[in-house]
Amino acid sequence: RWDLAKFTRVSKNIGSSMKSVGEVMAIGRNFEEAFQKALRMVDETVDGFDPYVKQVNESELIQPTDKRTFVLAAALKENYSIEKLYDLTKIDHWFLHKMKNIIDYLTLLEKHGNNLTYELLLKAKQLGFSDKQIAVAIKSTDLAVRRHREQVDVTPFVKQIDTVAGEWPATTNYLYITYNATSHDIEFPGDFTMVVGSGVYRIGSSVEFDWCAVGCLRELRKLGKSTIMINYNPETVSTDYDMCDRLYFEEISFEVIMDIYQLENPEGIILSMGGQLPNNIAMDLHRQQARVLGTSPEFIDCAENRFKFSRMLDRKGILQPRWKELTNLQLAIEFCEEVGYPCLVRPSYVLSGAAMNVAYSNQDLETYLNAASEVSKEHPVVISKFLTEAKEIDVDAVAADGEILCMAVCEHVENAGVHSGDATLVTPPQDINAETLVKIKEIARDLAALLDVTGPFNMQLIAKNNELKVIECNVRVSRSFPFVSKTLNHDFVAMATRVIIGLPVEPVDVLHGCGKVGVKVPQFSFSRLAGADVQLGVEMASTGEVACFGDNRYEAYLKAMMSTGFQVPKKAILLSIGSFKVHKVELLPSIRDLAKMGYK
Repeated sequence: RWDLAKFTRVSKNIGSSMKSVGEVMAIGRNFEEAFQKALRMVDETVDGFDPYVKQVNESELIQPTDKRTFVLAAALKENYSIEKLYDLTKIDHWFLHKMKNIIDYLTLLEKHGNNLTYELLLKAKQLGFSDKQIAVAIKSTDLAVRRHREQVDVTPFVKQIDTVAGEWPATTNYLYITYNATSHDIEFPGDFTMVVGSGVYRIGSSVEFDWCAVGCLRELRKLGKSTIMINYNPETVSTDYDMCDRLYFEEISFEVIMDIYQLENPEGIILSMGGQLPNNIAMDLHRQQARVLGTSPEFIDCAENRFKFSRMLDRKGILQPRWKELTNLQLAIEFCEEVGYPCLVRPSYVLSGAAMNVAYSNQDLETYLNAASEVSKEHPVVISKFLTEAKEIDVDAVAADGEILCMAVCEHVENAGVHSGDATLVTPPQDINAETLVKIKEIARDLAALLDVTGPFNMQLIAKNNELKVIECNVRVSRSFPFVSKTLNHDFVAMATRVIIGLPVEPVDVLHGCGKVGVKVPQFSFSRLAGADVQLGVEMASTGEVACFGDNRYEAYLKAMMSTGFQVPKKAILLSIGSFKVHKVELLPSIRDLAKMGYK
């Protein structure tokens, strides 16, 4: 997976310098099935080998880009011959023929229309078409396709992966589902607990969420529960087949998770350990009567849907930056002019600030709204006043039935407006006074109660002029859960797991830590991305992180910076500073200290 779209002015070409940020592994019984699965795994907004994602562009076929696969699909749909495509791409004929099979079958489905026979539907599923993909082709809905599929008994079979290359008959717990089979390899005794992983690593969702999923599996096994893991990322620990009782190397989509749920009939599904991806399908699973453990999907939706969340805060009287839900450009411009620029434009259900933008003028606003409408047609955009020169605070907590059991507070070194994944975090907080901490606890307590949280949640606040305002709340683990668990010597994930399965847990106060200070700093990969703007903003750009401990924040910060490859200057430092009033005056004491240390 490449996330080059997060950077402006960066070439989309791929070559001898590695730029990808993650990878997936799909398993099927023919190339078409595995290939289409893999494309959906890499990007959940894609339905498969889709010829309508990109336009045909021969220069893109000659020089590979991050989206060349879809240009190839478009070319096949426009009847380019295999020979011509081979000349352009130098991709082996075998692969091109297989890709052509998919496009030919898609064309057949489009011509056939709505009343699919058993044979047509089965063949589509054997070629790796998802319900949604079939629905788009025959102008129906994925739920209608699913119902029809269940009526005519086109359902998937569970197969084991042979880990000994056929040396003897293998019985493994390493599973995948396929339509190219006639029987299951395993029995389904029920009583498992299902945990959904975080999927592909990308900018914004990476090993932090896998750490949480693995911690959850370990705790469940410690408590004597049988576990099922669903994930498809070969780099993760959660996809080691000795981590759980059953590992499904499968897509994290409503269709597949519901298929596995119906076969396995587990005690319930834990969605809150995998970051944003599992959260996005909570409501779909809930509507089909799947048992989601932990916070109710309706409340997950309340936190994720910007409009519902903002309205809920207003009703409770919890402060937030001024906001409005808007559906057209004219109203948006009027609102922004009324509250004054800059304003933050954001759609619902986003991870790592995707499609979030700060508009500084009417022209910016127009550009961003056009981009955001592509992101979410059914979700309108929420626009809020963007506060500058304010401090941002992250809260990670675990609650049971809306009562907080433990919480951690991290302060950002950078001012608000730098994405929390790119900011430097310090915990326990060093600059927040006791009065503010009490306020933070009150807001967290109110939110946990409003959303009836059972399990992990994360909240982001802005502090300015002694006022605290809520930016957002996620009812799931956040990327700082491993960091706070390790710094405060308290396993937040193990605690959340116990709460989710309904065990009684005593509250603990770990807010002030155990004597050490932890600082987490981001690691960037700008050296790989020629032309990238290194200015940090509301979209996340870092590809990794390091954290170090120290007796105070200065020691911890210096250690952490050096761990990212930062060189401490030997004799001279160039300082390029902003406006005189705000920044230069603020920096004077530090500059005097540097001069005393002998720096030029």
